[in-house]
Amino acid sequence: MIPSAHDEDFPGKVVGHRRPPADNLKLTGAQRINDARAWKQALRTVPIPKGVYRFRTHEEADEWLWQMLTRPRT
Repeated sequence: MIPSAHDEDFPGKVVGHRRPPADNLKLTGAQRINDARAWKQALRTVPIPKGVYRFRTHEEADEWLWQMLTRPRT
């Protein structure tokens, strides 16, 4: 059987070569470190002591949470 243009086994023509796109958003090592420092400074840790806290009501828990959030940092 003679291959035709519509046959899937028929090799196609290659016109040029595709180059992968340049990754302009790729960060260097120094940029990653500076970016991590900026995020850490912007999103400081919440000044709530670690542990398990049990409250009788949600209102009591909310009051305690606001006291922890508004107290001065040490």
